[in-house]
Amino acid sequence: MDIETPALVVDLDRLTDNVERMTDRVGQRGLALRPHAKTHKSVEIARMQLDAGAAGLTVATLSEAEVFADSGLSDLFIAYPVFPRGPKADRLRRLLDRVDLSVGIDNPAGAAAVADAAAGRSVRVVLEIDSGQHRTGVAPAQAADLARWCSELGLQVVGVFTHGGHSYKDPGAPSGASVDEGDTLVQAHHTLSAAGFDVSVVSAGSTPTTGVERPPEVTEERPGSYVFYDRQQLALGACRREQLALTVAATVVSVRHDRFVVDAGSKALASDRPPWLEGHGWVPELGDAVVTALSEHHGIVEGAPALPSVGDVVAVVPNHVCTVVNLFDEYVVARAGHVVDRWPVSARGRNT
Repeated sequence: MDIETPALVVDLDRLTDNVERMTDRVGQRGLALRPHAKTHKSVEIARMQLDAGAAGLTVATLSEAEVFADSGLSDLFIAYPVFPRGPKADRLRRLLDRVDLSVGIDNPAGAAAVADAAAGRSVRVVLEIDSGQHRTGVAPAQAADLARWCSELGLQVVGVFTHGGHSYKDPGAPSGASVDEGDTLVQAHHTLSAAGFDVSVVSAGSTPTTGVERPPEVTEERPGSYVFYDRQQLALGACRREQLALTVAATVVSVRHDRFVVDAGSKALASDRPPWLEGHGWVPELGDAVVTALSEHHGIVEGAPALPSVGDVVAVVPNHVCTVVNLFDEYVVARAGHVVDRWPVSARGRNT
């Protein structure tokens, strides 16, 4: 492929297969699929997911929701404890007036801010439950009190959600985290039901835990990274090599006796590196050589059985696709080694 590097390259056939495979896997278990679009930030890929059968989209921020709403994608869930004050309050109102929007809540102050921003508009809220990551979310036993508070503010409580982020703790973590997700959601569901709330949404979300059997109370899954997968997902057992659909194309700019340097540094590969994974990326075509160190525009690669030449282009599998995607303006879409399209990273930098 004749492209300028570093470039974000998507294998269209693998992407399509990943989208269809996950839709089928979730659907066969009787669950809705609401993929997290913060991974790809792409209107084109979002439409591909919806056309394949996804029920709607999950987003992380108001600005991500605005991007997809502007493109006519109207069933959106902000899976984040939004605190809309000032300009954000105005933006939330505008979204409520034009899309089918649900908002995450995990504390009374956030609920009050959402209610104030809505200014009398009906708002569906989904309560976040902590299933073990201990980042955001309430304990299942606290769900009823939070739901009552939301209801008194005029918010419509429709259910609960969780993210088993502790599935990323180490390669053995996904199985336990998946059990935690299911058990915690069931407890929260029963707590709300006993308090008289109609719970229609019981939502789990993590690519490494999506393949497990869920309790019957669970209604939907919210994986994100599955569209591309990455080196981290491969190490966690969430995918196979042949499902890796995104690479960073990088040019070799320098060669030493035992290593080489590519033009993809931290500003192309990001700096995410879990403690259990060596390096910052991986070059399968060169004997699984590892990007061992990064500067802003330099990636040092070691472990290749034979060194490439200056000017060669290699494909680097990043550790974490979500952060890498947010560093690029566009996808180079390829099929069988040929560029077939270019797609904008539509929601790049939409972090507010």
